[in-house]
Amino acid sequence: MYTGSCLCGDIKFEAKDETLSVMNCHCSMCRKQHGAAYATFIGTQTENVTILSGEDKLTRYRSSEHVERCFCAQCGSSLLFYYSPRPELMWFAAGALDESPEFAPQEHIYVGSKAPWHTITDDLPQYKTYPSQEGNEQNG
Repeated sequence: MYTGSCLCGDIKFEAKDETLSVMNCHCSMCRKQHGAAYATFIGTQTENVTILSGEDKLTRYRSSEHVERCFCAQCGSSLLFYYSPRPELMWFAAGALDESPEFAPQEHIYVGSKAPWHTITDDLPQYKTYPSQEGNEQNG
């Protein structure tokens, strides 16, 4: 079991240790939301994550037709990510975890729109968009 929280501590969550994927997302929306070159998200079954406190402070924002991002209304910490075509799945921000996880990123996604000033220096697979999208090729 992993626990996580926002920066101010108003929102706390726990996630069962049943991750499906750990990815570094380089899309422009994740970069803007996190204020960094990329965002690291941990994907799991929606039922594996429980909000322990502060659910009333959890603000939702639909950033595109299929994506809903959740963050703390008090401190702005990015916490959760939903993709409507896959309602059984959700992702939580790895940076929100309270302890070091026992896993590492497995891939880089949306590198077709990565920040031009950032160089990916590891050997993880790189995908132009999302790995399961039609016509997507692995870049690295």
